[in-house]
Amino acid sequence: MAENAIEEYLDLLDAQREAVFAALDGLSEAQIWQRPAPKEWCIGEILSHTVRFLNSFLPALRFMWTLFGWFGRLRHERPYSVEIENVYKRPNFPMWTGFLWTPRHNPDKPIPLATLKAEVESVHARLRSFYAGKDPDVLGNIYAYDPAIGVVNLITGLKVGIDHDQLHYDDVLELAATLRAGE
Repeated sequence: MAENAIEEYLDLLDAQREAVFAALDGLSEAQIWQRPAPKEWCIGEILSHTVRFLNSFLPALRFMWTLFGWFGRLRHERPYSVEIENVYKRPNFPMWTGFLWTPRHNPDKPIPLATLKAEVESVHARLRSFYAGKDPDVLGNIYAYDPAIGVVNLITGLKVGIDHDQLHYDDVLELAATLRAGE
């Protein structure tokens, strides 16, 4: 069951990415880097932020696997959760923390959309590579605590990352629709 959950989560990650980039077809590079209002992130900045966030998540996964893999192997026969609610929909979730992962690219330092897409695909491929071949029963028994999220294991943590991407992809889709309506 957990093995299927990991594969389903990774497939969801890919599907979300493909859907958001398909929605950007036909927008100009200028539109990708056009801020909707002063101090608000544009499409390119939002996508750059998701890369920054997942790039910071990967070393934590590797660290947890290396440092606590023995614990997961020891407990591999114990039950664990593969599901977690979308924490970003919690009314008390601190949505102001995005500044911790400021976009690497912005309207002053734009890159082509194709390059940005390649960056997103690259971090997603590295996530998929991390999970490849790892025993789900071990992944599910390695735990971490986040003060805003609570206790997650290395499977539910993946779902939190996917929900984070979708939160921002929804913003991208809304901005793209607004830009199209203004054309």
